[in-house]
Amino acid sequence: MTNIGLIIAGGVGARMQQAIPKQFMTVFDKPVIMYTLEAFEKHPSIDVIAVVCLDGWDNILASYAKQYGISKLKHIIPAGKVGQESIKNGIVELSKHYSEDSVVLIHDAIRPMVSRDVISDCIAVTKQHGNAIVCIPCQEAMLETQDKISSDSSYPRDNLKRTQTPQGFRLDVIMNAHKKAAEMGITNSVASCTLMIETGSKVYFSTGSEKNIKLTTPEDVEIFKALLKGDTSDK
Repeated sequence: MTNIGLIIAGGVGARMQQAIPKQFMTVFDKPVIMYTLEAFEKHPSIDVIAVVCLDGWDNILASYAKQYGISKLKHIIPAGKVGQESIKNGIVELSKHYSEDSVVLIHDAIRPMVSRDVISDCIAVTKQHGNAIVCIPCQEAMLETQDKISSDSSYPRDNLKRTQTPQGFRLDVIMNAHKKAAEMGITNSVASCTLMIETGSKVYFSTGSEKNIKLTTPEDVEIFKALLKGDTSDK
């Protein structure tokens, strides 16, 4: 059994208002994706790293990986047109090299603060149940809206989870979900966890972290910088 980090780096990052894809922009002189890859590189239970990479950036990624000593990076795979296709490209390639009982942790390249504990729990729950969706509790009040500008109803937050990544799967489980999706005509599910549910499977939760933020907007980058400074000052 092999534990694989499958990093999805196929997005262009339009909301970030940057000239380059957000996973390749630098924060404190280091590309965001390198923070992410280092987290998987340093984890003792991760055997292999694969990256699904935006077209035209594969050579840059390979150069960065060499520069930052990412020795577990074994596969750079072309991205698809949408996230679901990118993930499918990744798992299809992995299925050519690894056994079906391998654990695949699908992770956003733009979640660079993923911790060892989050990765460890995701692996453990995946081995127990065949899948693991990293989640955190929903702390905010949730309102329902029909017109996007007002609300007259709420939704109980105790029944909600906020999903993060990684999202872990036994390789045969996620392969089967994508095969079912193709048969059902599902082409652009928003995440692997929703794809699993849409194709008739139950998903299980593993423990996330409020620090495991996704860099989607310029404000997120400022939070990331503050978290990095906090980590440095704590050491």
